[in-house]
Amino acid sequence: MSADDSGASARGAETGDLVDPTVQIDEGAIDAALRPKHLAEFVGQTRVREQLGLVLSAAYARGSAPDHVLLSGPPGLGKTTLAMIIAAEINQPLRISSGPAIQHAGDLAAVLSSLTEGEVLFLDEIHRMARPAEEMLYLAMEDFRVDVIVGKGPGATAIPLDLPPFTLVGATTRAGLLPGPLRDRFGFTAHLDFYEPAELTSILVRSAELLEVPLEPDGAVEIAGRSRGTPRVANRLLRRVRDFAEVRGNGIVDLATAKAALTIYDVDGLGLDRLDRSVLEALVLKFGGGPVGLSTLAVAVAEERETVEEVAEPYLVRAGLLARTARGRIATPAAWQHLGMAQPTGGAAHASLFDPTEETDPTDGTD
Repeated sequence: MSADDSGASARGAETGDLVDPTVQIDEGAIDAALRPKHLAEFVGQTRVREQLGLVLSAAYARGSAPDHVLLSGPPGLGKTTLAMIIAAEINQPLRISSGPAIQHAGDLAAVLSSLTEGEVLFLDEIHRMARPAEEMLYLAMEDFRVDVIVGKGPGATAIPLDLPPFTLVGATTRAGLLPGPLRDRFGFTAHLDFYEPAELTSILVRSAELLEVPLEPDGAVEIAGRSRGTPRVANRLLRRVRDFAEVRGNGIVDLATAKAALTIYDVDGLGLDRLDRSVLEALVLKFGGGPVGLSTLAVAVAEERETVEEVAEPYLVRAGLLARTARGRIATPAAWQHLGMAQPTGGAAHASLFDPTEETDPTDGTD
């Protein structure tokens, strides 16, 4: 996650958007309590779970540290949870750090030199690690050794420092930003996909039991359908619906309660929140469905460009409501239908997306 991502996440939290999976709010302790502790309890990601189980079981049987693991995918899908599960499955301690926290080779050397044999080191957002530290990590991952430079200039000396065998678990939301040499040093790589509604329903049932929330099956299905395929969002919505049920209902989360609560919190049937709908309505009502540049669209909704691009657009594109083209953003027929509006015939929104006669305005933020 870039600095822009962090800023966008903070802005999302300020506006009260409950469906942004990057939002980190003060309920971290509750989130931690809801995390599964073992691979058998982890719901979804069936293929990844099976493959990872084989890797861990084989390493545990040999009495050796498992291969280094790289987990990629959008935020909120369980990368941190899987790192914790890896450490628990092989009965080893877990050390947690992040790429942005390691800005110098010395920072990484200090972390690596303090590891114990078999320990699991989790580096979140590993693609944001500084280049000197990244180059040191190459040697540490392959040969379990780092070279510490003592002195400066011609008198500088490299002192090799042996490391105990350890397992590095790297997590990234942008696998494409990882350099090839670093990616190739991971023995097992996995990409986490968005969850199906049935899987989210199972997660909600489990979370409701841990939170002691009376959750009816139809209420769980309703919340799951508005959770953007993301467990973090599902658990957050469950807590907000619980609050509504306790204050304005009888404490039971059923279909009617879930619908009423999510209406209060501006989460519609597709999981769109206030920002999502603002972007979609501006695109349709103010610009006739587009195409329109990103900067212009951001001004229309009174948000920063990074907020629209990093927070709202990914889900709108995945839901098939918005398309990013060389000429700008356009609303799809599904967007008009979702807003309950009739799509006009002809016009800019119906022009070919690849019309070579149209020129992109480089100052308008189009792709």
